[in-house]
Amino acid sequence: MPTTPTLDAIRTKSGPPRRFCVAPMMDWTTSHYRYLARQLSRNTLLYTEMVTTGALIHGDTARFLRHDEAEYPLALQLGGSDAGELAHCAQLAQQYGFDEVNLNVGCPSDRVQNNMIGACLMGHPDKVADGVRAMIEATDLPVTVKHRIGIDGRESWDDLCEFVEKVAEAGCRTFIVHARIAILEGLSPKENRDIPPLKYDWVYRLKARYPHLEIIINGGIKTFDECHEHLRHTDGVMLGREAYHNPWLLAGVDPAFFGQAAPSESRHQALRAILPFIQSELDRGVFLTHMSRHLLGLFHGQPGGRQFRRYISENAHKAGAGLEVIETALAKVREPEAPEIAEA
Repeated sequence: MPTTPTLDAIRTKSGPPRRFCVAPMMDWTTSHYRYLARQLSRNTLLYTEMVTTGALIHGDTARFLRHDEAEYPLALQLGGSDAGELAHCAQLAQQYGFDEVNLNVGCPSDRVQNNMIGACLMGHPDKVADGVRAMIEATDLPVTVKHRIGIDGRESWDDLCEFVEKVAEAGCRTFIVHARIAILEGLSPKENRDIPPLKYDWVYRLKARYPHLEIIINGGIKTFDECHEHLRHTDGVMLGREAYHNPWLLAGVDPAFFGQAAPSESRHQALRAILPFIQSELDRGVFLTHMSRHLLGLFHGQPGGRQFRRYISENAHKAGAGLEVIETALAKVREPEAPEIAEA
């Protein structure tokens, strides 16, 4: 097999810290969710939803790439396989101020497969390498890849090593590894997030075999205890659904992983901090329900949390709904007398 490059030979910058990341998730990691997340953790690396190269080149580029500076550090995830298009979109990522550009090689949906996007690219390591090389040449941003440990038909350890080595030869230093294969025939995207067994040991072995590469582990991680165990073997952890459904978890990240105080001492404080942002979005014509849906898990497990969720769900969609809906819902949850401690 080809020899992987030394650190000196890899041209990508190291970029933002990736010790703790929130995964890119379609319909979930929107700018509105990310603004909330940033009130809970200053250091967590946030990712956009996957944006296809076609959407950026032929669609409303400014709308797809719009974000607030408060969301930094922030990475743009791209879906695509054409080297020229990926290079162009990497330039856009730099132009719009992102901290990193990431290539999706993990999404298993039929729609993206048909466009040679996502997990099916695990079967085409040379094409991924060409795309990564083109992006690196087009931008000063770090270029990273998020991928599975394999796909049906290419699921051996040697297949995984071949993929990593070819993409590393193209200059990629950082690999975010979802520790499951993707089964492209017979399973839905939802089933692909749960049914293929997790093989964390394969991700650990990648780091041991390629110590000069940055290896971030992803897949099924829910607690800080699990994170700390993974960090004994890898360079960083990436959480997905747990960080979305229970966003207060992020308030524990800065103390637990970066030795810093959390930016908000309570859920109430975090929510009040984003009210001006919500109002500015309302003034821009954004419907409240597009933003409030990301708040529903903030009081997960708290007295009054169910009433908070119900009130928002029943009222945010109504014509003319504004901040009064959030404020009324917030009043249904008792405010703590002392700083809250986020645990996961």
